[in-house]
Amino acid sequence: MQQSISQNQIIQLSPETMRIDGKSEIILCASLFYFRLPRGVWKERLHKVKAFGYNAIDVYFPWNYHETEVGVWDFSGEKDVAQFLQEASETGLWVIARPGPYICSEWDGGALPAYLFVEENMCIRDHDPLFLTHVARWYAEIMPILQRYEHGQGGSIIAVQLENELDFYPCTDPKGYISALRDLALQHGIKVPLIACAGQGGLFQASGFAESIVPTCNFYPNDRDPSFEEKVRYYREELSRRGYPLLVTETNRSHFLLRRLLSAGAKLLGPYLQASGTNFGFTNAANNWGNPLSFLTSDYDFHGMFTPEGHIREEAYEGRLLHHIIQTYGTSLAEATPSDLHRLALKHGGELVFELNVAALDCPILPLHVPLQTWGIAGGGGLEYATAELMQVKHLAHEQRTIFIFHTEGEGEVQFTFESEIEIKNAGMTVHMSQSERSVTLSFQATDNEARAWIHLSDGHILEIIGMNRARALRLESIDEDGELRIETLVVQAKESREVETSWRLSKVDHIRSFSEETLYLGDDADHLEKHGIYRGFAWYKAQLPHTDDDYQGFIIQRASDVISLYTGEGYMGTVTPGGTSRYLPIPESIHVVPDLTARVEIWGHTNFHDTTLPGLHLNSLKGLAGIVGVTSSRDLNQNWRFKLMQASEIKDDYAATDVDDGQWPIVSIGGWLSADLPAQHCYRKQVKLTDKADRWILHTPGNFSQAYAYVNGHSLGQVNPHDPFLDLTPFVKAGDTALITLFLDKTYIALSGHITLYEGTSANNWTVAGCQELGLLQHAQVSRIDAQPVTEAIAMKPGAVAWLYSELEDSNQGLGWRVYAHGQDMKLTVFFNGHLVGRLWTKGGENRPVFRGGSDESFYLPGTWFHEQEEGNELAIMLEAVALDNDAILEPFRFVPVSAS
Repeated sequence: MQQSISQNQIIQLSPETMRIDGKSEIILCASLFYFRLPRGVWKERLHKVKAFGYNAIDVYFPWNYHETEVGVWDFSGEKDVAQFLQEASETGLWVIARPGPYICSEWDGGALPAYLFVEENMCIRDHDPLFLTHVARWYAEIMPILQRYEHGQGGSIIAVQLENELDFYPCTDPKGYISALRDLALQHGIKVPLIACAGQGGLFQASGFAESIVPTCNFYPNDRDPSFEEKVRYYREELSRRGYPLLVTETNRSHFLLRRLLSAGAKLLGPYLQASGTNFGFTNAANNWGNPLSFLTSDYDFHGMFTPEGHIREEAYEGRLLHHIIQTYGTSLAEATPSDLHRLALKHGGELVFELNVAALDCPILPLHVPLQTWGIAGGGGLEYATAELMQVKHLAHEQRTIFIFHTEGEGEVQFTFESEIEIKNAGMTVHMSQSERSVTLSFQATDNEARAWIHLSDGHILEIIGMNRARALRLESIDEDGELRIETLVVQAKESREVETSWRLSKVDHIRSFSEETLYLGDDADHLEKHGIYRGFAWYKAQLPHTDDDYQGFIIQRASDVISLYTGEGYMGTVTPGGTSRYLPIPESIHVVPDLTARVEIWGHTNFHDTTLPGLHLNSLKGLAGIVGVTSSRDLNQNWRFKLMQASEIKDDYAATDVDDGQWPIVSIGGWLSADLPAQHCYRKQVKLTDKADRWILHTPGNFSQAYAYVNGHSLGQVNPHDPFLDLTPFVKAGDTALITLFLDKTYIALSGHITLYEGTSANNWTVAGCQELGLLQHAQVSRIDAQPVTEAIAMKPGAVAWLYSELEDSNQGLGWRVYAHGQDMKLTVFFNGHLVGRLWTKGGENRPVFRGGSDESFYLPGTWFHEQEEGNELAIMLEAVALDNDAILEPFRFVPVSAS
């Protein structure tokens, strides 16, 4: 068994409990991220989390938020980590600190600085000395701050998490890697427990079971899964054998699920993102949420307890109710252990029965045989059972009275037993007394009015029993010292828009000219942006076709991310989101091809999650593009392939060689051979005469070829990816030669379909690139403002056009801010407010629009704390891009919804 007591004796871990300052605690922990909230609302949001029952927050610390350039660190202003931790401590919230180095969190690159991705011979997120050298620089900045704010050292940090869900990543040495991170943390004096969370149940893969590292679990089940507790209890027992409690560092936000986790013995309940926020700036990520390519919205909201602007949702009241229940049973619950499925044996006697109803998403927690001594009531006796949930017990210090509050829907029944006679007075409930008058059963109807009964004990102590319905229980804020119930009035949030006095001005700008004056010359080949120090924002690639004598059919953009808008001269070729793949753009009839090419590229965000579906979703993938090919010819290659049915023991490379005699093989269409064997290995070979007027040859294989492997002239091109169906033959062929193309198809029960095309063309050369981040965009907006003209109606822009839209806002909502809705068609917006990039949106439209996930994709938030004093003015500057190819982009008038006080 590993050591179960942490180095910091103030915080102790054992299989049964987590003790802080010697007291066992259930930790109810809400994610709250300082980097997604304006500094001016940190305190308000922390108090809101505390007010609705949570006693802790977990917070990531994004490396690339504080080091935007190599060696340049910023912990000031909106990035003042120390101030945030100070405010969390002053609020009375414990903190679980999560400094990475990788954090996921749907954040750009998972917080890994993009300069790491161009380091040669380095393995990120692994026991690699070069990577750990960089991590050591980050830890040298963040760990001393965390150490100063540890619990017992002047702050409230009770644990520090190393890495994040490493079991999702192909780390070759998790033990060595996590051990190295542990040693770096300890070098900076960290004494609270060090934890490592498993994202998909791989405790070893996430923690390496490194010495003194506490494995924790992240669970994201279907809330209605009836067998979920069985899985959770397996992990509880496994961790118990290692001397640790079950700590659930992330899970869904419903308190129904949290109750289920509590029933399985979890001591830390950490629903992810109860306090929503905003991805300000160029901090969004791109990942695979079943699309396979999804862009994360600027709005970061998974519908937890609080909206990004701080509105209270109904789920928050469930949080406070669960807090009341946890407090009611105190240390007896904090040290409870599962006695059976859906039951906890309380430390001081009795049980809690969790009445699970997955269909109704209901899980009341009911007491059974709980001694009254649990609540410090002397004289023996107990709460025998209740069909209503006991949610609060309050001792009134100035009198001998203890209040028990139960709630239910419909009828509730409660039974107490005592060791001496009792007397019932002023009962507003139905009372059934035992003959010995030492047992009483009370029943009540749950209504909007409380039902009450008073039980007088022989020693003069009075038990006041209160019954109410669930709706009223959710609104119960507290019981004051006189026994009065404080019932909260529900706050109704504004949903309707309000007229905002403002005027708008539009400035059209050159749609192919860079916003930056600093241009880098790349030479004859394009290159990805990070290799030239461009890690976020926009970039403009310029290149030239070697000639225009040929009749170009289209362009192939090679290995490109994230948003690419292509122009030939002034002519707009369209906007695409390739996800790191190549993309073919046919030339519209209205476009005249000229040698000058411009590609405006936006880095939406580096992926936050390692995924192999698309090249752009690899965690260390690069942005921008690798080249552009002007396609001069395209050939259909579906017919007339030589075919051989291979045996399982035969080797692919043997049949891909150029000297194989296939003269007697049948000639079929690609995938056209019928075979009774499944699975079957099919080999197809075809010789293709290449033109002598091209310098680039690309095979396009869209469709469903099951598992397919491609070769040219005996050289492997790898497995065909249906999401990235472009294979570059150029390194292995020459102009005017004959190319031997070999395809191996592993035919299964899935029908083969697809089309094979060979594109031939010429590569653009004479490349330059210019990058532009937030400051550069704002400077361009300021310069362009001089040409702005008034607009009063919906804005229409021609395909490929770019403009700046301006407005001055009054602070007409008492400093609370606005939620602003943007509707239209095929318009992309980059929204600045008083110098802050507050949102990036893409209105509904054509097929080129990507899928958006993570929050509202039609609105942005203007924080009240970012409004200036009235005389200074409050400026909106919005970069507009018309991204449809065949129709005008439309932006309708904005709708302003006021943020409400709560």
